[in-house]
Amino acid sequence: MGASIQWTTNNMRRSVETGYSTELFGLSEIAKARNFHASFPQYQPTPLRSLKHLAKILGVGGIYVKDESYRFGLNAFKALGGSYAIARLLAQRLHQDVAEMPYQVLTSDSVKQQLGEITFATTTDGNHGRGVAWTARQLGQRAIIYMPKGSSLQRLENIRAEGAEAYITDLNYDDAVRMTAAKAKANGWLVVQDTAWEGYEEIPTWIMQGYGTMSAEALEQLNKIGIAKPTHIFTQAGVGALAGSVEGYFTAIFGQDRPKMAVVEADQANCLLKSIQAGDGKPRAVGGELTTIMAGLACGEPNIISWDILRDYCEMFISCPDWVAAKGMRILGSPLQGDPKVVSGESGAVTVGLLWNLLRDDGLQKAREALGLNEQSQILLFNTEGDTDPEAYLNIVWDGCFASAAR
Repeated sequence: MGASIQWTTNNMRRSVETGYSTELFGLSEIAKARNFHASFPQYQPTPLRSLKHLAKILGVGGIYVKDESYRFGLNAFKALGGSYAIARLLAQRLHQDVAEMPYQVLTSDSVKQQLGEITFATTTDGNHGRGVAWTARQLGQRAIIYMPKGSSLQRLENIRAEGAEAYITDLNYDDAVRMTAAKAKANGWLVVQDTAWEGYEEIPTWIMQGYGTMSAEALEQLNKIGIAKPTHIFTQAGVGALAGSVEGYFTAIFGQDRPKMAVVEADQANCLLKSIQAGDGKPRAVGGELTTIMAGLACGEPNIISWDILRDYCEMFISCPDWVAAKGMRILGSPLQGDPKVVSGESGAVTVGLLWNLLRDDGLQKAREALGLNEQSQILLFNTEGDTDPEAYLNIVWDGCFASAAR
């Protein structure tokens, strides 16, 4: 038996009347982001995949995977946040409402002349940086991207292919974020980072709102097949921006009747689980190498906006070793007969691997009981990336690297 799945319920949950406000993630705010994204010529809602045969053998009502490997042709969801934050930044500079700045306006020669030359900078494990680079290229602007030590060379080249300068540093993710912020301040660059800290909260909020397009599409797609709302949502977390966005959106819409949500982290970067275990309501950081195949989750310091939302509304925090993500990749890539195939990278598949173990491992019975999972449960998951590192994908799915440690 290898490293095990760890979990804890959240004893600090609050009501919508006393908890952190989710107004910024309500219908009207997320509609702005979705309308902006819909103005892109590449825009199409990503598919929602129903894994009905997997749901049947696991004894739940339904499992639905929002497949972001189709987003904007970039193989990951991250461009939703970066593009919307950049649009908000530029609209602010031009003293315009973002609703007046669709793609056609934002990419026009007249807007470029008004803005002049701008350099966007960010730190990334791969997907966020590629989204920022892609957006900068659409706008005819410059992007400089820094990656943490050990980052995938393929993900580096994907970023460079979008026209950005990109470098792998000798720092872990959180230290690279600090370095990028310092370089940006010295050079007059604009930082577009999904990590929020004291004094840097507006842009991360816009990024989280941009992610809301994904949640809004998913809920609409569920509604079309007769499901008013999911009963449960499992969402992966690095700094927690995605998880906070999802929780914020569904809490803003459903209030006390919101779905039960579990946040899923890599066990080498489980800062949110450590924060909730501390029990004082304050975020905690995890330092060191943060070594995990889940590169998109290898972040040791929580986004403080997301932390406030998750602390007040999330049901459970779960920490997973790498074999759980690898199991999820194989389940999605080689589905039961009749279920659709989903190509999912390491960070995208961890929730599926977790769900398999959560519903089959007797050692996790208390966790599934705490979440109230049963034959009526309708479970929403997000495949946040496809095979963004194709070589690693094949090593895991074909060659069996990180074989499951579950009995």
